[in-house]
This record gives sequence, C-alpha cells and structure tokens, in this order.
Amino acid sequence: MFAAKDWIDYELIDTGDGDKLERWGSVVLRRPDPQIIWPLRKEEAHWKSADAHYHRSSSGGGQWDYKKTIPERWTIAYHDLKFHIKPTNFKHTGLFPEQAVNWQWMIDKIQSAGRPIKVLNLFAYTGGATVASAYAGAEVCHVDAAKGMVQWAKENIQLSGLSDRPVRFITDDVFKFVQREQRRGVKYDAIIMDPPSYGRGPSGETWKLESSLYPFVDSCLNILSDNPLFFLINSYTTGISPTVLNNIMSMTLKKKFGGSITSGEIGLPITKSGLMLPCGILSRWEA
Repeated sequence: MFAAKDWIDYELIDTGDGDKLERWGSVVLRRPDPQIIWPLRKEEAHWKSADAHYHRSSSGGGQWDYKKTIPERWTIAYHDLKFHIKPTNFKHTGLFPEQAVNWQWMIDKIQSAGRPIKVLNLFAYTGGATVASAYAGAEVCHVDAAKGMVQWAKENIQLSGLSDRPVRFITDDVFKFVQREQRRGVKYDAIIMDPPSYGRGPSGETWKLESSLYPFVDSCLNILSDNPLFFLINSYTTGISPTVLNNIMSMTLKKKFGGSITSGEIGLPITKSGLMLPCGILSRWEA
C-alpha cells in the first residue's frame, strides 16, 4: 500500500463503526467512511473532541452537526503546498489527504525530468495535483466540469504562492476537451486523471467508469507527446481492483510506449490503532 505518512497538518486520529475522526489543522471532524466496517470498541474522550460530525441521512445525503463554531473555511499545508479546507454538504472537505503520495511522486518525476514538462490534469477537482505539478515547475492544464471546483483550484494555486506559474483552468467535459486538444494537435508530457464512478458534464454528458474509462484512456494516447513522462490514474470506485487499472495501462500506455507500471492501494495511517485505512487505488505508468 502507498501510505501518506508525512502529514503534519492532517491526522487520521481513529476509526470505527463506519466513522473516521480526523484533524485538519486545528479543526477535528468526524465523517463516515464506507471502508470502516470494524467496530469502535469504546468511544474514548478523543471522539468527543470533534468540532463537527457529519450524519448520513437514511434518505440519502446528510448534514453536519456543529458542536463548536468553526471557520467557514481554513488553510492547511502539505510541505510547501497550501489548500483551503471547507466542509461541504456531501461530507467532503475539498481535499483527499491520501493523495499526498501522488503529489510527492509527481513532484519528484517533474523535477528530475531535466526538461520542460507539460501536464494535463483531468477530473481535476480542487487541484491538489495541479498545485503539486505547478510547484514542481510544470506547465499545467486543469480541467473539471464543475465551475465551483475550478474556482477552488484557482484559490489553492494563489494560496500556495504559485499565481505566476503557467496554469490554465478549463471548465468543460473532459472527454470533449481531449477530443478538441487532439484536433488542435496539442500534446502533453504527463496526464493525471481521477475519474468519478459516475458523472455528468456541463451539457449533460454521461460518464460511467466501467464503460468509459478504457476508451477514454485510449483516446488520451493521441495527446501524449512522443516522449511522455508519466500517466497516473486514481480511482475511488468501489469494486475496481488495482489490477483492473494495471490491465488498462498495459493495453494502452505500455503497448504504445513501453515503460513500466506500478499499481496498488493508497491509504492513511490511523494514529490510535496503528492500522491503515484504505482510501482508493492508483496505477502509474512511467517511461
């Protein structure tokens, strides 16, 4: 497992009974997590320290129960990278801390490349990978279908002191964007994607990972440069194995460019138990 172990501003304190207790800077949140199917044997005092608790609704969705007054949003840092954190109506905070394992990897790849690198970040959300790539010195194109997420990513770039870096922000359906880039003859040295299980684009375009991922990855080969650096896929879709991503990478990236593939789970260490919480999967192709 690839574990994000070097956080200071984030900590996964404890888990149990379908919930996780996390510290985001100085704010402690309690949120549900479907991977936590083990019991909370005893709700010790630290569980009662939560500033806010997200309760799922039996009819879908849920809501935050604020035990204390917390900021509408606040800032945390991962080394030199900074991010705005804000509890949303869908339990999320705008950042997936386990992705730090990928941020550090792509920073190392870009900085050691010895040449200018052009990165395309698809399904780019609030821009964790965009911030990391820009920090490493890459030219970045950030694409997401949600206008609010693109704005959040812009703010994260500014917060990290990277406003002068060459970052382009695009609000669009990623499939259509890739097709247009191909027609324009635009090429990228690295592609990052974090596709949802299901989604809709700005004009109602439908994305379903099981039927859309392979043809989409295959289409992305057409916008890779002749000397690509890396290709990274993250997934949080339940039931998809790292081997599935590995196979897709083998049938597309490795078939065309050779190189090597590394696939596996990503996770976060749990302070109180010493266990590891699985948080998703990844597959990395590199030249």
